[in-house]
Amino acid sequence: MRDAGENYPAWLAAIRDAKSVIHFENFIIADDETGRTFANALIERAQAGVRVRVLYDWLGSSWRALPAFWNRLRRAGIEVRVFNPPRLTDPFWIRRNHRKVVTVDGRKGFVAGLCVSNSWEGTDGAEPWRDTGLSLEGPVVADLDAAFADSWARAGEPIDRSEFDDPRTIPEAGTVPARVICGQPGMFRTYRFDQFIAATAQRNLWLTDAYFVATTSYVQALGEAARDGVDVRLLVPGSSDVPVLQPIVRAGYRSLIEAGIRVFEWNGSMLHAKTAVADGRWARVGSTNLNLASWATNWELDVVVEDPAFAEAMEAMYLEDLANATEIVPGSLTRRKQVQKMRARRLRRPKKGGVRRLAAGALALSNSIGKSVNARSLTATEASSIAMIGGVLLGLAAIITLFPVLIVAPLVIGLTWLGLALLIRALRLKQRVRVRRRKLELRRKPGRDKDRPASPRRG
Repeated sequence: MRDAGENYPAWLAAIRDAKSVIHFENFIIADDETGRTFANALIERAQAGVRVRVLYDWLGSSWRALPAFWNRLRRAGIEVRVFNPPRLTDPFWIRRNHRKVVTVDGRKGFVAGLCVSNSWEGTDGAEPWRDTGLSLEGPVVADLDAAFADSWARAGEPIDRSEFDDPRTIPEAGTVPARVICGQPGMFRTYRFDQFIAATAQRNLWLTDAYFVATTSYVQALGEAARDGVDVRLLVPGSSDVPVLQPIVRAGYRSLIEAGIRVFEWNGSMLHAKTAVADGRWARVGSTNLNLASWATNWELDVVVEDPAFAEAMEAMYLEDLANATEIVPGSLTRRKQVQKMRARRLRRPKKGGVRRLAAGALALSNSIGKSVNARSLTATEASSIAMIGGVLLGLAAIITLFPVLIVAPLVIGLTWLGLALLIRALRLKQRVRVRRRKLELRRKPGRDKDRPASPRRG
């Protein structure tokens, strides 16, 4: 489903038809027209006797929706929890729940990159944000409920497992295979999967990402695929809701384009989708961005679909997006480096099917360096990004020079917070050890008394 125009109505229709339980988990739930529309729908169902659970992320939602918004939901009978609010004992609160999941009655589910805010619908003349979501039915919904239960338990008491149906008892809704990937801090699940697809793609790998700051190894994997003849394309925002990130993303274009990867910038207001499609048979849609924060530190959720018809629809949507995008084309120096790399590739001993892949690579290269109506020079883009980064660094240097306390104070606060948190954690661990020892002693004491011979009685 494309954008809020298709996703939101489907979410609301499912919520309004709910009979027993609704699970609603999102990084951003705003107290605006869109947020209140969803709040009213959830309240109506809660008052009708449906069990409604809402989980929102503290960092994403708290400043967009004040306590009055959440209290209204609670008064209506909705169970509301906040994920990972700041605590003195947890300095690692920067780890966020970035998931966007809705399940209804254990039978219908939705996974997307969309949050709940007016930004996705467009207000005051602004264009709606570009995003992608999925509607799912069948046993896969049980996996979505299990993922929600895990997040819910991290914010309070766990859900009784007896509430969930056995996935084997849920009837299949179709023939499309789908897998849920639950990203968690330190697990790198989606990262490993993205690396695997980049390494095994044979024909094409088309990526859309909102905040692309990939690791060196992933960029190398994409470059190797491109040099092997895979048509690798990357679609990113032309203007970001995080302006400070834009010059950093653009500064990385050269390594991508020199490796034969085609880079496109979306011309709309904001591109927020996180999708991938490869070889006309595999696709991924969800919340994970191609950066270290999503791969390594956040709770994320994506669905992998292996189906030719679905992949074909994803490719068609991708080509529609490219019609509203500007390609960053290489300059003469970059073209020469591309040609040199292709020649070096040809000199290598070809593997099985190497001639076909080299021919495909030559075609992809010719397409990437060909003239385009919607094109912008890499050199010009790179120059403006480098100038912006340089200006920001000079500004930071001036601020540090004139107001050093602005740098020292947060550092002192952070170190103090970390130190206190570690001390409190150490005390709690020691307390647990003491409690455990006492329990062991109490268990052993009755046994000793039983084995001890009785004292003689005086007659």
